[in-house]
Amino acid sequence: MLIVAVVVVTVAAGVSLGLLATGDDGESAGSEQRRSAPGVSEAASPAAPEKAPTPSPTRSYPLSKAPRTIPAVTSHTAARGPGWRPAKEERVVVNDAELADEGRLVAGELGLTYAGEKDDVRAGDVRLALNDDEGADPESYSMTVRGGRVTITGPGEAGVFYGTRTLKQEVHDGGTAPEGVVRDDPAKPVRGFMLDIARKHFTADWIEDRVWELGDLKFNQLGLHFSDDQGFRIESTSHPEVVSQQHLTKAQVRKIVELAASRHIQIVPEIDSPGHLGAVIAAHPDLQLRNVNGVATRGAIDISKPASAEIVDDLLNEFAGLFPGNQWHLGADEYQALVVANPEASYPQLATAARAAYGSGGTVADLTTGWLNGRAATVRAHDRTPRAWNDGFFRDTSVQPDKDIQVAYWTGKEIGARLPLEYLREGRKVINYNDEFLYYVLGEPQTFVYPTGERIYEQWTPRVLRGTTAVPATYDDQILGGSFAVWCDLANSQTQAQVAAGIRMPLRATVQKLWDADEPELSWTEFRVLADRLD
Repeated sequence: MLIVAVVVVTVAAGVSLGLLATGDDGESAGSEQRRSAPGVSEAASPAAPEKAPTPSPTRSYPLSKAPRTIPAVTSHTAARGPGWRPAKEERVVVNDAELADEGRLVAGELGLTYAGEKDDVRAGDVRLALNDDEGADPESYSMTVRGGRVTITGPGEAGVFYGTRTLKQEVHDGGTAPEGVVRDDPAKPVRGFMLDIARKHFTADWIEDRVWELGDLKFNQLGLHFSDDQGFRIESTSHPEVVSQQHLTKAQVRKIVELAASRHIQIVPEIDSPGHLGAVIAAHPDLQLRNVNGVATRGAIDISKPASAEIVDDLLNEFAGLFPGNQWHLGADEYQALVVANPEASYPQLATAARAAYGSGGTVADLTTGWLNGRAATVRAHDRTPRAWNDGFFRDTSVQPDKDIQVAYWTGKEIGARLPLEYLREGRKVINYNDEFLYYVLGEPQTFVYPTGERIYEQWTPRVLRGTTAVPATYDDQILGGSFAVWCDLANSQTQAQVAAGIRMPLRATVQKLWDADEPELSWTEFRVLADRLD
């Protein structure tokens, strides 16, 4: 790292002035002391010639240290100077109207005045600017603290926003933004948190609190799993009959979406199918999958019936208008027709439909893959990139999942489990939801235990997709990032407040490893102390 030393003499109002410079003899250059000849007092020798006046006092500062933030910044070029602290009467200014939201936000947080677009320069200014660095990561930024001022620049609004998050953490609780230049960008473009609001109703206020938290930590996705066997939790106009009594209104969701967008977080909605549709099936029992003996299969919709695709597509089309992002989670996991020894014998109606669609060799797995592709086409028509859980991709099927469907890899425990390398070798993009590290399952059912921030911080990286073993680094670019997930299997096991407290350090550890997958500089103890100080 290139270290640049800069002597700064301009100090903004409200900034500590630092230390007096000292000479080689250890005396303060600003002391203005006079010395008489040995053994003679100044009073006894009034005629003695005066010595030349000492230089005017100067200020000197130690070389700055890199800021301590979560996630840690990528690089910091140190310099000498007072740094910067917010003070009343100081301004936040922008060079582009597109940064007005970021400017107003950080001005309000730091007690400064938002002055809008300004070309003049004042002491203490925080300036936000877009640069013309074409091809640069739009989430990257640089922050220069020099001469009692701060300049944050980036190729996109998101990067500038992240720079303001760094500044906010630096000056938290009376801290000082260190002199020098921060250059920062994330290792991974997907830094997510997924919340199961289907099994457990979370209030809009609680979700908004998480948006604030996620934004300050530089997360950029919030997944909402809002349909499952236990509930359908968002108001619907196309199928109001499927909506649970406890749910979010569309007005509440729009407010959450707007708040998230202002923090450069996009909502990734999930309506899981063809399994986990119990809430929809409860209102449409004729669509429930039944086996050869007429026994209902829990949560599974009968994909041999055209009406099944119609109702799911109705919902996908409706909610595409509510969530404006470019991502969509289709679920596709744990379809119970495929967990039996002989799906074709157990579900003859599915086998018949598969042969009709794909020829005499068509299987239930082929039909299920065709269902996934059909739902992908529905959301693709709304310019969404689809993703699906890894156990919705099957080995040795004649029908292949569409190439643009991203793999949300969470488990290796399903029947016919496929190693992460199989998806990567196919060229697929993968998002890491590793259930051994990133699954916070309420009540700890089956073999789940609550994940700890320490374990994520010390053992997990985005390349650890399954278990504890990392895939080869050659596939790193195909791993888009990861997502910490809260699942509410035993919904009453924890209150909302307990969930927020339980995920606090795991979220911080997760984003640290998504922003910089290398071994962290701080020990876990130091990281935890830092998190406590910044909260």
